[in-house]
Amino acid sequence: MHSHLNFENPPALPHAVVVETLERALRDRSAEGEAAGVLVGTALNDDDANFVEFWCVQVGTQAVPGSPLLGLAGLCLGHTARRFGRLSDEALALAESLAARAEAEPTDVDGRAVDGYDDVRSFLHLW
Repeated sequence: MHSHLNFENPPALPHAVVVETLERALRDRSAEGEAAGVLVGTALNDDDANFVEFWCVQVGTQAVPGSPLLGLAGLCLGHTARRFGRLSDEALALAESLAARAEAEPTDVDGRAVDGYDDVRSFLHLW
């Protein structure tokens, strides 16, 4: 018998939960797994563009080198660009920087940052 795995994107959570979870993960790497789901759910499903972008930038600038949250922050900036059609100059520069870091040293920032920056360039017509 062949079983099928179902994947569902995480939901958006109340802002207070997002803030608490992401702040905890930036202090304590053992909380990164939970924070990853929270960040993705926020990027894909929260309707407050400023909140989404703010937390992608916070995670992308404060996570330690080698943290999987860095590549994920870059990917989520791509989701943000796709969903809202805009990014601040700071967020755009961060998406580009994370992608460059991923290309230069994948153990620093994983390749999801490159995918995110490709989305940013595509959806914001920066080619």
